[in-house]
This record gives sequence, structure tokens and C-alpha cells, in this order.
Amino acid sequence: MSRLLILHTGGTIGMQPSATGYVPADGFSDRLAHHLSASLGTQLGDHGTDALPDYHLIELEPLIDSADLAPADWNRIVAALAQHWQGYDGFIVLHGTDTLAYTASALSFMLGPLDKPVVLTGAQIPLGEPRSDAINNLTTALLMAADPAAPPEVCIAFHDRLLRGNRARKVRSQGFDAFDSPDAPWLGEAGIALSFMPGLALAPGTPEAASGGMDAAPAAFTPNVTPRHFAPGAVAMLPVHPGLSAALLDAVLGDPALKGLVLQTYGVGNPPSLDGALIDRLAQSSQAGIAILNVSQCPQGQVVQGAYASGAALNAAGVIPGADLTPEAALTKLQVLIADGLRGEALKSALATPLRGEMTVN
Repeated sequence: MSRLLILHTGGTIGMQPSATGYVPADGFSDRLAHHLSASLGTQLGDHGTDALPDYHLIELEPLIDSADLAPADWNRIVAALAQHWQGYDGFIVLHGTDTLAYTASALSFMLGPLDKPVVLTGAQIPLGEPRSDAINNLTTALLMAADPAAPPEVCIAFHDRLLRGNRARKVRSQGFDAFDSPDAPWLGEAGIALSFMPGLALAPGTPEAASGGMDAAPAAFTPNVTPRHFAPGAVAMLPVHPGLSAALLDAVLGDPALKGLVLQTYGVGNPPSLDGALIDRLAQSSQAGIAILNVSQCPQGQVVQGAYASGAALNAAGVIPGADLTPEAALTKLQVLIADGLRGEALKSALATPLRGEMTVN
């Protein structure tokens, strides 16, 4: 049977109610074991938890407040996964829902090709509270990660659906079906039986060839666990809107730390003109080496720069069309690639190229 590691990084799933709202609480491992036993024991008898894969749980110290997530926290998660990679068949990352899609996207780019599933999940209501979705989300994540057909990539398991991590978004703030992938099919679903979509999973990573001759032991696969230095202010996101001022644009583009910008435009990638100021500023910034990635504000559909004259002007300004990238994937892809040292044309090429199934390029 598969052996899985649960990495508890924080979030609503491990919190408890207080007079001031939900707050972090100690003893999550024991509470989880109790509630799993109570839940599955009711359904399957005294040995109900035997139906689950064997798991071990560890906690990040300190836990992450999802709303306060910083890029440096991704390095902490990667380091924890790397430390235990060879000892487990799959990994569950418990995370706060507010920034779960950002972390799933970032991990997909940081880790690269994988030979095991890394499944993120969380809860809208804390474990142990009435009507909590914690047990359903966690048991689904455990069973999916342990399945031989599980995609060997970074995924999100939530409300009986398995989503590619860098395609997912939090689409509902209060519904249990909080996550979806509007521009990509689900990778799997938990109905009466678990099902996975054939042909959609990314190709698994393979070990490097072993050296030392025919008698050498085969090399073990290791994901990319290189710590990244995420420079403060290197990447920003700017949604365009009616009334956007040239002064605000100048303030963002004029930051000396800025190396990449995610521009969220209307429809298929159309920006306001700002009487010509926007395109001029974007062109100057692009020529100065700032990578500008254009994504749509619409939850579904691709950026098509050139469908309208305003969008075509972005092509001339050196703005990179982001196809159907989610804002979360666009931002984290920029952050990771810049932290990896890519600049200029190499960075632009990588941004326009699907690296981990995050975008569709026609």
C-alpha cells in the first residue's frame, strides 16, 4: 500500500473558533487522527481508517497564514518535500484556500517534472466544526494521491474534483466547490469511484542515467528543489480599469526593483489607450528589459493580441500574450523564472511557452 506524507502548512483546515473568529490551534495531528477514525469508523466499522493509505503528518514551523503568504514560504514547502521525497509515494499539502492556487502554481514551476503526485487541499470550514468539508477533501486527496493512476504533478483536490495546480483558481469564497479550472478539464473526479482523465496528465520525470557501469544502482528521481531568491518588488500585477491613470502606471513601471509585470486587460487582451500613454509606457519598459505578460480579466478564454487594434498595439510594444494563463499562474511563472535568472529574450520565450501544462498555445 502507498505511504503518503501530509505536510500541514496552515490554513482554515487546522483552525478552531474563538471569540474573534477562526484562529490557529495546536494538536492538529491528534485531532485529525481522531476525526478520521470517528468519520470512517461510523461508515466502515472500527477499522474504517484501514481503508485509507498509510500516512505520516508533519507541520511547517511556523505555520503560514494564507493571507500573509510570501514567495519565501514556497521555498520552505519545497525544502520540506525535498527532505522526504524518497521516503514516500505521494504528498498532500494542507494549505489555506485564499492563496492555495498561487502556491500550487508556484510549486509546479519550482519542482518541474515529477515522478509522484503532490496534491494540495484545504477546507472552507475547520476540521471538527459542523458541516466541515475538511474530512471529505483530505480523504479524497489521500485516496487520489495513492492511486496508481494519479497524475505525477502538482494538483489541487477539492470538493471531489482533481485539478491541475497551475490551471486552478478559487472561484467561490463561501461555496464548498471553491476551486475550478475554467480553461482546462479536470484531471480526475471522485464519484462513486475515483476516475482520472486519460491522456491529460503531464509526462513523469525520469531519473538521470546512473554512472558507474552496468552494476551501478539505478538513480533515484529527484525534483528541482533549488531554493530561489525572490527579490522583493521584482514582479507586480496591474489590472486595467476605467479611470486608470498614467500616474499609477508610472508608479508601477517606475519601480527600480521591477523586472516583470502581469497586465490584466479586458476581454481578449484589450487595454485602454490612456490617450496613447499606456502603449508608450509599456514599450519603453519592455525595451528597458521589463517582461510584460498580458492576461485576460475574464475567467475563461484566451488573450488574442491583434483581434482588435488596441491589442495589436501591445504586440508592437513587446508585450507577451499570456494565452489562457490564470493570473495566479502568470504571476508565479514570472516570479520563478526571474528568480531562476532568466532575462531578455530567454525570459520572453519561456513565458510564451507551456512549461508545466499551464497554458494552451494555438
